[in-house]
Amino acid sequence: MEAALFLGLRTIVYPAADLAASTRWYTGVLGRGPYFSEDYYVGFDVGGYELALQPVELLGRHPVTYWGVADVDTALSGLLAQGAASRSGVREVGGGIRVATVLDPQGSVLGLIENPHFRAGGEP
Repeated sequence: MEAALFLGLRTIVYPAADLAASTRWYTGVLGRGPYFSEDYYVGFDVGGYELALQPVELLGRHPVTYWGVADVDTALSGLLAQGAASRSGVREVGGGIRVATVLDPQGSVLGLIENPHFRAGGEP
């Protein structure tokens, strides 16, 4: 039996027209501040999963959901072979975390993330 391409959900990145205001709002909703906060990305840990904010000018107007994969290069190649279109190539975003995005055949954005630090459900 072939191994599953996706390991499970990892991250959702929401566009923020006003990053500071969005950060304040999500801090109130979640009851705690972000663990990572820069002008280009704000990340909250929610039960071991990432809820992130990114400026609209960097992300676009639509959220991007990232699916965990064991190897982002292999996953990207596999999706392209299945008819997906490349949206952004593989890139390192820090800490050994690598991401890429594609458009599925219907035009939906599909994110891939290889994160060696991820532990499901907040496990150590």
